Amino acid sequence: MRCVIARFPFELTKTGVLDSMRGIKPEPGSGESVIIGRRHYPVKQVGQVVTRQDRRDFSAAEVLRAMTQLGFTCRALPAAAPVCVLSPLQNASAMLGTPVSV
Repeated sequence: MRCVIARFPFELTKTGVLDSMRGIKPEPGSGESVIIGRRHYPVKQVGQVVTRQDRRDFSAAEVLRAMTQLGFTCRALPAAAPVCVLSPLQNASAMLGTPVSV
């Protein structure tokens, strides 16, 4: 499949991507990922290995689009958890902790 990443055309195939990522250990990180085999790889790592370009040269969206078209499962950023805001009194109480019963 022909795709454009960072203004350069690439001829990518699913087997070619599998071969390129074989033996590559996934980097730790949260965020958008591509499932290749049974491993979750960060999108930028996949883009760097497959295109041999610097990660700053392409966006994650370009790689996600190409990997989706090739049939790989892509995961987006997880939804942010709601933030619990405490009042100053609740915050001070939480910092003091609970009373210890003797």
